[in-house]
Formats: sequence, C-alpha cells, structure tokens
Amino acid sequence: MIKIENLVKRVTTSEGELVILKSISLAVKMAETVAIVGASGSGKSTLLGLMAGLDTASSGEVILNGNRLGELDEEQRAVLRGQLVGFVFQSFQLLPSLTALENVMLPIELKNDRSAREKATLLLTRVGLGERCHHYPNQLSGGEQQRVAIARAFASEARILFADEPTGNLDSATGGKVIDLLFSLNKEYATTLVLVTHDERLAQKCHRTIRLVAGEVVSDQFNAAAAVAAEGSVHA
Repeated sequence: MIKIENLVKRVTTSEGELVILKSISLAVKMAETVAIVGASGSGKSTLLGLMAGLDTASSGEVILNGNRLGELDEEQRAVLRGQLVGFVFQSFQLLPSLTALENVMLPIELKNDRSAREKATLLLTRVGLGERCHHYPNQLSGGEQQRVAIARAFASEARILFADEPTGNLDSATGGKVIDLLFSLNKEYATTLVLVTHDERLAQKCHRTIRLVAGEVVSDQFNAAAAVAAEGSVHA
C-alpha cells in the first residue's frame, strides 16, 4: 500500500542546510496499523507529510498504492489524496463556518455522492454525536471536535488514513476514548492507518511501532499483542 525508498528531506536555514530525514526505507501493508514515534524534532510529522503527498522529498521515492509521488505535480497529488487518503490532525482542522454535519458531509459531497447527508448523519451517530449534528465547532468540546474529525476522515471512504498526534490536544481520559473510537472504526472499515504520536498507549495498539531519532529509523517493532487483538476482532 505504501512503500518508501531511500527518502531524504533537506531544508535550507539561515545556518545552512538541515537534513530532517536521512535515507529512510520502509513499507506499510494494506490494512496495517503503524505508529511513528520519536522525540520532538525527530522528523515524524515530516515523514507523515511526505507519505501523504503533502510535501515533496529532496531525494528518494514515496509510492502510494502504486503511484510514484515524485512523478506527480501538486494538482495530481491532490487528486490522488482525494481518492485514497483521509486525515486526522491534532488541531482538528474543522471548518468553523460549517456545522458538525456539514463538516462530515463535505468529503462525501466532493465525490458527488447524493447520499452525503445520510452517510454523514450515520457516521456522527456512530461516533456518539447524533444529537450534536447541527452544532458548530466552537460549540463542541475538544473531544467532540476530534470525534467529528474522525467521522469526516472515514466519510471519505479513504483506503489510507494518516493521523498526526490525534490525541495531542486532549486530556488523558478523553484521549483514551478517542483512541478506542479510532481503532474501532479502523477495524470496521479495514483502513490502512499510519499515525504520529507521543502517546505510548496509542502506539501499542498498532501492529508496528517505527521509532525515529534525528531523522533516522532506529527500530521497527512488531507489536504482537496488537496483532492478536486485531485477529480476535476479525473472528469475534
């Protein structure tokens, strides 16, 4: 589903060239869940942005569902994201002028799906916000806003979901509920999930944990307990 080959990202600063990512190679399988962890400044969010086609590499290649992102221009990458990718951000990224329902309807409407309202309503009900459909983001708590953002991500019927610190702005109890919801929906939709997090609870729920230090992969660990839990949910 995702393949990375010798990926390098450099930026020019007032103090000279800074190498953010150093020759990273890895692969993510279909329906796999992967956590990218590391200290601030380790390159986690940069790697996520490159994998999602939001940024371009200095060298190396990202292959997303068979598409080499380095061979596409920005418009082509945007079309590909619209077809394949969903996002959940730390800061929610909801449109303040739209209600919860309208925010979730938006990616469905962009696909010219006439059942946008029905599908969005069902998803908001699924995340426990059926009675909050017509509230605006500033009328919702942080946890509620993140649940709307998760509903919106799955509304796009994306094959790949990228999440950047999805519990970063939430307290521990609310973050735990959001984690459970995210993985419950992910299993239901069989989505490939790649997330950046500082939250070890969240990382341990993924099939794999990839750890970055100073722009390099220092470990790529298989989480046996998460795999067993996922297998059990399939046969339940």
